[in-house]
Amino acid sequence: MAETQTRTTTPPAHGAEDLERGGPAPVDDELVRTEPLLDTPRADEDLRFPGCRRIPLLRDRLTDYDGRLEYWEGRSETAWVLAEPTGGVHEGTSRRLPHLVERIAMMRGAPIASFGSVDLLVRDASGQPARMMQADETLYLHPRRALTPEGSLVIGEHDLPDVVLEVDHTTDVRRGKLLLYEAWGFPELWVVVPPEGARRTRPAGVTIHRLIGGRYRTEAASTAFPGWTAAEIFAGLTQSATAQTCRVLERVARALGAREGTGPDDDPMLRAFGENKLAQGRAEELTAVVRSLLRSRDIRVSDGFPGDVAALAGAGREALVAAALGCADEADFWRRLGRPRR
Repeated sequence: MAETQTRTTTPPAHGAEDLERGGPAPVDDELVRTEPLLDTPRADEDLRFPGCRRIPLLRDRLTDYDGRLEYWEGRSETAWVLAEPTGGVHEGTSRRLPHLVERIAMMRGAPIASFGSVDLLVRDASGQPARMMQADETLYLHPRRALTPEGSLVIGEHDLPDVVLEVDHTTDVRRGKLLLYEAWGFPELWVVVPPEGARRTRPAGVTIHRLIGGRYRTEAASTAFPGWTAAEIFAGLTQSATAQTCRVLERVARALGAREGTGPDDDPMLRAFGENKLAQGRAEELTAVVRSLLRSRDIRVSDGFPGDVAALAGAGREALVAAALGCADEADFWRRLGRPRR
C-alpha cells in the first residue's frame, strides 16, 4: 500500500483533562491537513515513543529481528524498542483479554479470534516494508468472514481488527502509536494502564478510543462489545475472576448475541454440554421411576443399584417399566433387559 493518503480534518482541541484520561496528544495542524499521511521526515520526528530506545535496523534484517518492536520506520531504517524487557505485568495483562472474550464468544454463540501481538505493516509503492508497528492484542468479532492475517497484518490488504489493546506499563502510546492507529483507521483502541505502571500524569485504568469521523474520541463503553464499560474491562484485565466479572461477560455476550441473532445454543461446546445435562436428567428421572416401581412391589435392590445410570436409560422407558413390573428380584430385572449380572 503506497503511503499517499491524506487527512483533511482539523484536529480538535485537547486539554489537560484529555491527556490525563489517555486522549490523543496535541497534533500540529500542518501535519494533518494536506501532506501525505505521515510521509515526511518531519512527521516521523513528531512521533514519540516514551519508554523506548531508538536503534538502527536495516530493512533486510527486519524479519530476522526477534526482539519487541514498538515501531519501525523504513526511510531511516530505524526501530524503537522497549527500553525495559517485557515483563509479567505487561504480558499477563494483555493475555487476560483472550480468556475473557473466549467466555463471551461461548455465550454469544459465535467465535472471536485473537491474533495477539501481530505485526502491523505498511508497504510502499514497490511492495517493500515502509512502516511496522506491533500491537499488544488484536480481536476479530467475525473471523469467519474477515480477511485475517496469516503473518503480518498488512494495512490496506487485510481487514482491520474490531479491537486493538495496548498495555502502557512502561510506555505511553499517546504521542506515537495512538496517532498511527488513528491514521490507519483502526476502529477501536483500548489502552490499559495497569496499577503497577500508574503515575500522576497517567493514572491506572482503561481508555476506550473510538474512531468517529476519522478521529479518535474517548468513550465510556465499547461499541464493538456493546455495553462493556472501561471500568469493567479494567477490572477484568487486572483482577482475578469474580462472580461479578462473569455476570458482566454474560451480559456483554447476550448483547452481542441479540444484535446478531445468536446465543449459547449456537456454541458447539455449550450445546454438547446442554445435551449431556439433558441426557443426565432423563437418566436420573428413569432411575427414580424404576426404584419406585420395585419398591412398590417390595423387591429389594442392592445399595449401588442401578450402578450405570446411563446404561439404564439406554434401555428405554417402556422396557424399564416392563422389567420392573415383571421381575422376581434384582437379578431377574437385569435378565429381562438382556443384561444379566453376576
